[in-house]
Amino acid sequence: MRLLAWIPYCGAAPVPSALLERWNLDPVLLIAFGVAAVALQISRARVRRGSAISVLGLVGFLYISPFCALGSALFSVRVIHDLILAAVLAPLSVATFRLDKTRLGIGLPVITAIHALTFWLWHAPPAYAAAMSNDAVFWAMQLTIVGTATIWWARVLQAAAPAAVLSLLATMVAMGALGALLTFAPNAMYAPHWLTTQTWGWSPLDDQQMAGIIMWAPASAIYLLAALALLYRMFGDKAIHEAA
Repeated sequence: MRLLAWIPYCGAAPVPSALLERWNLDPVLLIAFGVAAVALQISRARVRRGSAISVLGLVGFLYISPFCALGSALFSVRVIHDLILAAVLAPLSVATFRLDKTRLGIGLPVITAIHALTFWLWHAPPAYAAAMSNDAVFWAMQLTIVGTATIWWARVLQAAAPAAVLSLLATMVAMGALGALLTFAPNAMYAPHWLTTQTWGWSPLDDQQMAGIIMWAPASAIYLLAALALLYRMFGDKAIHEAA
């Protein structure tokens, strides 16, 4: 049966009693992680070490800790994983490599659309199923989500406040729309999780609806808060200028 043959990169879906044993000890990943950590220590490149350490810690949590395996069981956890890539790891990468100070040859509207479409594409059931059944496709998913998000955050930080706010609100709408679609879908759409959620006390549809709510509310709030922070700073700077 095809469903039983699917073994994601993070391994087969764990049962609750075995979750804490499910560390990902992929030697290629561990070597790459170790090389990156050593490079950070000896490199003289102009990187922000604090944010670089945060990036390494987050990568370890996402791909080495049992959280990785938990995403094989629950689609809602996989959505949290992908949101961390887009909304946490990406801006940390911007800070680490000072990409907000780097000239990028792509317009903000274009990268906003590319990032939103990339996120939607990988959460279409066929593309998601492919990523959960093939390591190369899985890593393509990870790299394109975090890559487009990193460029997008860098351009948001470089843009004038009104354009940045519009881009943040557009991304919020895109996330919210996908979340609403998942929440109100009448059927469970993600085949890799049809047989993996029951031991965690959820039906596949319950799991999908929780994923939609997470994407619809908390995830959208991240972009809304960022937009409000930019507006507050813009009007605050204007008030200071007028007072002077």
